[in-house]
Amino acid sequence: MSDQLVLLCPGQGAQNVGMGKAWFGHSPDAARTFGAADEILGDRLGAKLSTLCFEGPADTLNRTDIAQPAIFVTSVACFQALFHDADPSGFAATAGLSLGEYTALHLAGAMDFADALELVVLRGRAMQDAAEASAGSMVALIGADEEQAQQVCDRAAGEGVLVCANFNAPGQIVLSGSVDACQRAVTVASEMGLRATALSVAGAFHSPLMQPAADRLRAALEKTTIREPRCTVVSNVTAAPHGALVASNEGGEGGGGNGGGADAIRERLVEQLTHPVRWAQSCAWLTANVPGVYHELAPGKVLAGLMRRINRETKVTTHDEPQ
Repeated sequence: MSDQLVLLCPGQGAQNVGMGKAWFGHSPDAARTFGAADEILGDRLGAKLSTLCFEGPADTLNRTDIAQPAIFVTSVACFQALFHDADPSGFAATAGLSLGEYTALHLAGAMDFADALELVVLRGRAMQDAAEASAGSMVALIGADEEQAQQVCDRAAGEGVLVCANFNAPGQIVLSGSVDACQRAVTVASEMGLRATALSVAGAFHSPLMQPAADRLRAALEKTTIREPRCTVVSNVTAAPHGALVASNEGGEGGGGNGGGADAIRERLVEQLTHPVRWAQSCAWLTANVPGVYHELAPGKVLAGLMRRINRETKVTTHDEPQ
């Protein structure tokens, strides 16, 4: 296994009916991953997770509480098919977009599969519940930099909530907040000469409206064993490695078990629900500091597309299906 391997793990939005089915048929290791997930979850999602991935229906698979565990398991199954015998300490780095950060931490050895899956299931359910309890939405801005995006938020928020939620790539920023504030943001952005599109989403993800979900996630994380990652894992919140956060903020080298290092990871994962996902900055850090061979795990090819906008010199090999 190359010591220059960088793994990119997709987040919500990459789901599609049929995802992982080709890997299931191609690789016994991938099949075992889906089988393990089905055994752990049973019918808690309303059907076997593998059935939802392979057969849908789409409106069910697109629900936040279903899409998140489905994507996590599909990514891990793809990884097992490609790199099942790899030692995480041999990877250059892992990184994941929002939900994908759980995949990245699992592949780096920080969480067991069953623990990570349970966290992802709870996270998806908690985010779905928080979305249903608040009138929230999201707006994509095209052509804006961070300063301009913040100006839109300041001008459009009014009495509502409106924040920058996702820095996906240069010129591609997503705002999140109250429905009325998001509606005003479309008008304000147009007045500023920016393109703005309201997104069809369940709620205001990565905004203060997700605080109830963050509180539930914190309680679950406190009961979950987290180990020091065995390779670099980039945090969505800081766009820096988790280990660097431990060294600078926790007063020591990354801790194992449930010590200081694990607590720092827990805190970043809780913050991720109410803070912006800095994916563009995360990839910029990776490409500047981690030369290597970049691979995007299934499902989809979203991250390879974003990387072309972030750093055209970095080629990402995608694995939506076996080749």
